[in-house]
Order: sequence, then C-alpha cells, then structure tokens
Amino acid sequence: MKNSITIFTVLIGLSGYGQDRFSKVQIEPQKVTEKIHMLTGSGGNILIAIDEEEVVMIDSQFAPLSDKIKTTIKGITASPITYLINTHHHGDHTGGNENFNTKETTVVAHKNVRDRLKSENKDEGYIPELTLEEELELKLPSQTCMLIHVHNAHTDGDTFIYFVEENVVHMGDVFFNKRYPYIDLKSGGSINGYIKAQQRVLSTINTDTQIIPGHGPLGTYDDLVAHVEMLETISQEIQSQINAGVPKASIINETSITARYDELGYGEGFINGERLRTMIYDSLVKN
Repeated sequence: MKNSITIFTVLIGLSGYGQDRFSKVQIEPQKVTEKIHMLTGSGGNILIAIDEEEVVMIDSQFAPLSDKIKTTIKGITASPITYLINTHHHGDHTGGNENFNTKETTVVAHKNVRDRLKSENKDEGYIPELTLEEELELKLPSQTCMLIHVHNAHTDGDTFIYFVEENVVHMGDVFFNKRYPYIDLKSGGSINGYIKAQQRVLSTINTDTQIIPGHGPLGTYDDLVAHVEMLETISQEIQSQINAGVPKASIINETSITARYDELGYGEGFINGERLRTMIYDSLVKN
C-alpha cells in the first residue's frame, strides 16, 4: 500500500506526465439545482453555488486545470467567487487555490488544512484566510451555508458543507460514491472516524438531500447509507479476525472479506479490495 501511494504521488508530481494528462481533461458541469452546479474533471468534484451576486466554490482540483475550470464557471455565472472552501488539504482539492484567490475571494477551510498547507511551504495564495475548528455558518443573500468539521475521517481536517435551503451537501473525500475510499492514515484519517463522519452527515441532512461526493457521481441519501453499511461490514469482519489472532498477511489476502462489494464495482477506482483491507487493518490496529 505504501509503495502504491508513493508511486502515485510521484507520478502526479512529474510535470511531463501531469501536463499530458491534464491537457486531455474536460471539465463537465452538471446542474444539481437552479443555484448549484457540480463540476467534474480530474481530482475532487467541485461545487459552484450562485446566490444573487455571491458565488461559493468548493475545492479547486489541480492547478493546470484552472483555466478550463474558469471557462466552465463563466458559462454558469459572471460574478466573482466570494468564498473558496476547501474540504481538506490534498492537492487534487487545493491545487488551484492560488489561481482562484482574487481580492474578492476568501479561502475557507479547517485550521488543520491551513497548518498542513503551510507545512508544505505553499504560497500565501493557497492558504485559507478564514478557518473553523468545529462549525462555521456563512450567510448568503438567500441561503445558509453550514461548514461542519468531522474528526479524523479521511484526514484530520475534513469539512462537509451543507446548503440548507438548496438541500445539497458537499462531503469532500469523506464520501467516494460507489467506490472504496482512500483514508489518509498519515494525515490523521481513520476508519472509525470515517464511518462516524458519514453518520454525522446522515444525521444532518434528510432523505431528499443531493450529495456531491469528493469522487464519483452525484449521490443520494441511500447511496451514503449503503456506503456506511459497506464500511461497517468490512471493518467489523477485519476486527473480528484481528481479535481471533489471524495474521495481517492472511487478512489482507482474504478476498472474501470484500468480495461482495468487489463484485458491485467498488474496487474499480484507485483503491481496490486489497488496498482497502490493508488500510482498514492498519487503522484498526493503530487505533
């Protein structure tokens, strides 16, 4: 698992690979409500919310895509971005921050996101100017935007954002819709925190809420319920085997633990069944 993540990170950092990859990416807009759009491209899903002349953008994908993203946004609204909210610190969600951070824009995120970006020696334009610890409410002209921190889930700085009147939530990487999630254990993530975070979202929204995940297609309340049940089932089985003294290698190689969900296609993204079993095992042992 460690080697796989390292190789992936190195590849993303290679300019030749990155430029070739990003040159082929198309930014696709999807209307969620009259005021909210989801943009997909490469990296984390972006939300654009328009409220009169105020615009909220959630996450910024990779920097080489910024011009394409700006062109797509101009097709939706001519107003400048008022708030750019980061759901967490990973580069596929914050890489374009500097390119969107104008004098009209305030970058917002959990305080741990600011700390991690600073520790990476990012330029000032990447760094959140407004931070939260637990909750923050942004009052827009006709709606309320609630930012809620969830602890030690995908990372230690995750925030989900709920547009109350529009009944749309952006969950960042606390939800990979119809896919196995990546849990960044080195950045404070944990399987138990991840499950609790998803349960917190379910207790905040309602059955009609539309869900923008960090990765994957637009989701529903039922999609999130299914994702929670999947993670609970797999983690409970792994914990049971740990308690029984089964060696790590045997648990990682036991494909039956995730077979049901592998068959449903959950492992077709970056995280396959083996990587998920490894992450969950390491998290349960660590915590």
